[in-house]
Amino acid sequence: MTTTNEIADKIASEQSLTKAQAKTIVESVFKQIADAAQSGAETSVPGFGKFKVKETPAREGRNPSTGATIKISASKKLTFTPAKAIKDALNS
Repeated sequence: MTTTNEIADKIASEQSLTKAQAKTIVESVFKQIADAAQSGAETSVPGFGKFKVKETPAREGRNPSTGATIKISASKKLTFTPAKAIKDALNS
């Protein structure tokens, strides 16, 4: 697993920045993606992929231990669709 700090460290060494500057940049990018998602906007990063909000409608489910029917409320989730270049790199 790669962490925010590891990403920032790699950016800092590649771009001649301090680790603090790189971490600020990484956190800012993630914040902008999250802010766009909260407003319902799609974020597209060419060559990497798209982040978009998907709405899941309310539905009925079952409690696995009792078998009782329960109502699962509608919700939103953030989805990621990788760009073709990423898919090709993963499958080569």
